[in-house]
Amino acid sequence: MPGPGNGIGSNSWDLQNFESLVVFGDSYSDDSRLGYFINNNGSAPPVGWVDPVNYHAADGGRIWGQYVLQYSSATNLYNYAVSGAVCSNDITPRFFSAIDAPFPAVAQYEIPAYLADSAYVNATTGKKFMADDPSSTVYAMWIGTNDLGYYAFVQDEQVPGTNLTTYVDCVYDSLSRVYDNGGRYFVLFNNAPLYYAAEYSAPPYGAGPNQYWPDKPSNHTLIEQRMAEEVVSTNAIFEYRTPVDVVLQNKFPGSSWAVFDVNGLMTDIHSNPSQYLNGTAPLNVNGFVNHCNTTGGDCVASSSPDSFLWYDELHPSEQTERVIAREFVNVVEGTSSWATYWFS
Repeated sequence: MPGPGNGIGSNSWDLQNFESLVVFGDSYSDDSRLGYFINNNGSAPPVGWVDPVNYHAADGGRIWGQYVLQYSSATNLYNYAVSGAVCSNDITPRFFSAIDAPFPAVAQYEIPAYLADSAYVNATTGKKFMADDPSSTVYAMWIGTNDLGYYAFVQDEQVPGTNLTTYVDCVYDSLSRVYDNGGRYFVLFNNAPLYYAAEYSAPPYGAGPNQYWPDKPSNHTLIEQRMAEEVVSTNAIFEYRTPVDVVLQNKFPGSSWAVFDVNGLMTDIHSNPSQYLNGTAPLNVNGFVNHCNTTGGDCVASSSPDSFLWYDELHPSEQTERVIAREFVNVVEGTSSWATYWFS
């Protein structure tokens, strides 16, 4: 099914040669970065660290960014996404006992890590670490799943004085820092339909206490309704604020922007699974692949993971991420019906 019409038009997206992808986000995008923090007593990776491919990421396999490399002409992936991340720990800090600190956030960790890598030159070879030519590099931001979720906005646990617009401000402020460093092509993912995920959906499909939310309360219908309100509201802001910032206020001269309606795409998977899912078991958009106990143990996985929209209570399946990757390639080629395009 077609997505929304293109804002100014896909001709406003004039990327000619897609060589490098830089990603900011959370577990929906993370390869191995949180694993480095865990395995090194909470210390961050050094400047110039190469993030290895994770074949058992949060989707049960490879994440969408790796598939973009497979499906496109891009040869470089610089992935700064960290599982558990929010946009800013000044808004929705979430403590992670494995590193004895809040999860590293986009504003406080991911953007500074990218900036450091962008400036890094190997002392031995004299070569830059990053191939980040502004004319061939796309910067993608997909952040919000944890900001809106448990131990954060859905439970009213944000820092006093902050709200959903503060989170949205953080997203644009973070991309502004990338723009100031030379970035010119941006893809902003909107928020996924989290109200369909078992973590937040109402009966009969909603999950009870689980590995991510072991003390989850029983008011599942209220949780679903609150999450829907948050997702719909923030996505509406992304839809209308982007042209205001980029076109009307001209905050990013010389840049091109695409708002990727991943929410609409995943909703279409939910409504029309036979067009996207291809497992051998009956297609399933309400359940999930991998079932674990509340401590993350005793896991039992389906033998047909490609039949599912969701991998577990919270994360899309690898098949869903393949679909997202294919459409992302269409986005950067300027042909996606699931994107609106703007330029300044």
